[in-house]
Amino acid sequence: MPSGRTHDVITVFLALPAFAVTYAVTRNSFASAIVALAFIFGGVMFGPDLDTVSRQYSRWFIFRFLWYPYRSFFKHRSRFSHGLLFGALFRVVYFLGVLTIAVYVAAVAWYGIAGDNTPAMSDFTDAWRSIGSFIRRNFGDNFMLLTFIGLWLGAASHTFTDMAGSFIKTGRIVKFL
Repeated sequence: MPSGRTHDVITVFLALPAFAVTYAVTRNSFASAIVALAFIFGGVMFGPDLDTVSRQYSRWFIFRFLWYPYRSFFKHRSRFSHGLLFGALFRVVYFLGVLTIAVYVAAVAWYGIAGDNTPAMSDFTDAWRSIGSFIRRNFGDNFMLLTFIGLWLGAASHTFTDMAGSFIKTGRIVKFL
């Protein structure tokens, strides 16, 4: 398998073609920049190797703990971590869920210490709706879709690089090409 550094170089290198293709389709430089930046983030911080102690995992610094259940639950290279169809989607859903739970637990602890009423889960639903409205109002209706496309492409580039490395390593490069 390619090293973490190789994956990073490939990700950054492929961000430019991702920008160019998005621009060719949308004729919108802002949309293209969103896809390219999400591509880089998807490959460097949000990629399939979060299921191991990897460069991607280490880059989360003090927030690594958010990925510990993910690492514990999935085997490396499972269809849920490296899968083209569900890998990035599952990481996005997982991350938003864990983030919501972590913020809720922190809020409950804070309100408990302060002696105030504990917030209801519906308060967090309302907060997510407000965040979504803010994003749509300030970045456009397609921002979340473009971000997900970039994240997915960045993770897919990682998976394709692993596949190519496996085929080269085993001498089955002819089947890959």
